[in-house]
Amino acid sequence: MADYLEFKDAKCKDCYKCLRECPVKAIEVKGHQARIIESRCILCGHCTLICPQNAKIVHSSLHEVKMILNSGAKVIASVAPSFISSFGLKDFNVFKIALGKLGFFDAEETAYGAELVTEQYKALLESGNFKNFITSACPAVCRLIQAYYPKALQYLAPVDSPMIAHAKMIRKEFPDAKVVFIGPCIAKKREAYESGIIDGVLTFEDVQELLQEKNIVLEDITNIVFEDKNATACLSKAYPISHGIIRSLPYRPKGYDYMAVDGPDRCVDALQNMDSLENVFLEMNICKDGCVNGPCSIPTKGGSIKATSDVIKYVTNEVKTFAPHQYHEHGIDLNKLYPRIRNNSMPPPEREIRSILAKIGKHSAEDELNCSACGYNTCRDKAWAVYNGYSDVEICLPYMRERAESLSYEIIQNSPNGIILLDSDFYVIDTNRKGRELLGITAANIKGRHAKDFLNLVDFMIAYNEKRHVTVEKMFIPTTGKYIDLSITYLQDQNVLFAIMKDVSDGVNYDLEINKVKMETLKTTDEVIKKQMRVAQEIASLLGETTAETKIALLKLKKTLSEENDKK
Repeated sequence: MADYLEFKDAKCKDCYKCLRECPVKAIEVKGHQARIIESRCILCGHCTLICPQNAKIVHSSLHEVKMILNSGAKVIASVAPSFISSFGLKDFNVFKIALGKLGFFDAEETAYGAELVTEQYKALLESGNFKNFITSACPAVCRLIQAYYPKALQYLAPVDSPMIAHAKMIRKEFPDAKVVFIGPCIAKKREAYESGIIDGVLTFEDVQELLQEKNIVLEDITNIVFEDKNATACLSKAYPISHGIIRSLPYRPKGYDYMAVDGPDRCVDALQNMDSLENVFLEMNICKDGCVNGPCSIPTKGGSIKATSDVIKYVTNEVKTFAPHQYHEHGIDLNKLYPRIRNNSMPPPEREIRSILAKIGKHSAEDELNCSACGYNTCRDKAWAVYNGYSDVEICLPYMRERAESLSYEIIQNSPNGIILLDSDFYVIDTNRKGRELLGITAANIKGRHAKDFLNLVDFMIAYNEKRHVTVEKMFIPTTGKYIDLSITYLQDQNVLFAIMKDVSDGVNYDLEINKVKMETLKTTDEVIKKQMRVAQEIASLLGETTAETKIALLKLKKTLSEENDKK
């Protein structure tokens, strides 16, 4: 809801917890991002409390209220009684002084408006016109009934909330004043805006920020003495705790069983079963343990249990200190009509539901797991969300997991490389077809067998003991005559060994063949060289003998010719 509540984009982590916990499914998840569906949201703020990423953005009116405070107007604060627990105070006057330092003309407890509401409840109960009675103090509960349980509207008290009642009281006394409500509730922002009589809403978180900006420390405000001789005990200061409204009744009109129902789940359960109830007074609060546990309350040590105890002590002390309050007519009209609110969601036809479910592998009732992993209670609820555009169809965790596992299985089984997975004791967890082929394994399933039957485990032991990656090149597998490049990875989180075996037999065999040819060529070359040398030597030998004989013949011829020449 852009004006009141939304989620931070970067923080959303696809956990769907906010959607799972939302009592009215007012959250859509599109493109892996959670968004508030404005037309459906009751502003209970429950999603902001359970988000593990703290992804909430509660839109603040701090800037607007600062402008009002700086305008010179007479600004009066209406402070929800749960200030006691959020700020760890025992005296409202301390908070009143602090607000004065922030620029407020005056401050009063909203509980005085709650007193008027209590009296209206009592009169309606005494009228006997209600088969069952639901309190109207919580705006989120009122919105829940108006939008989702219209049959229960007949039981909803037609009375303003304490915030509106108190604002009417202030405006009657100070017609020109500006009214700012201060409390722990997000739904009050919308209620105040729609009322037209409240000028701004600050959460307790906003006030804490203002106090820090002005360096105002509540603990430093001491020695407060205010004497009000007309002060009376206000039981309605118990409104912010479970059973607080019931406690505030000066007496309980007969004919009803008085019960407190708080928390979104219990409220929904009660409203779903209203037709089976009779003569039941239901004090309903959307926040578990009441307003002291509101979405914008300030967390304190001890949580809502300690907060409840603090409020009870605060009210008890007031009862001991002051005389009981005597109600008198203020002449303020607190009648309030709560009309039915319709949203744009449409129920899908059965054929559309079946079509959507089929897209996520759910073809029969047996396929519908109703696991709530997607955020919706049932698969049919998920189909409703898809039909209305609130969810992407593929957001179904069992379906996505099944599809991912199926895809991963096909990829692994059809991988051109062998894959084997071993546990810490070197037993086979799994292997694919190529792995069995490379290792010469004929059995289709070897899970649980020891890897020593198929592999030399020395390198696997190194990888496991040293917790590191190990590679082995051209490992020979005797059973198949294959050569593999082995890559072993230790997966620390799973404490297993993951190995990839790449068949390099063709390359290795080719290299071996080339080397063989080279060696044979060298041998042949060597023999040829040796033979050539022998031939050369033989030729040289023959040439030597012929030359010698020729020399002798020529010498003889020379001698003969010389002798004949001398004779002449």
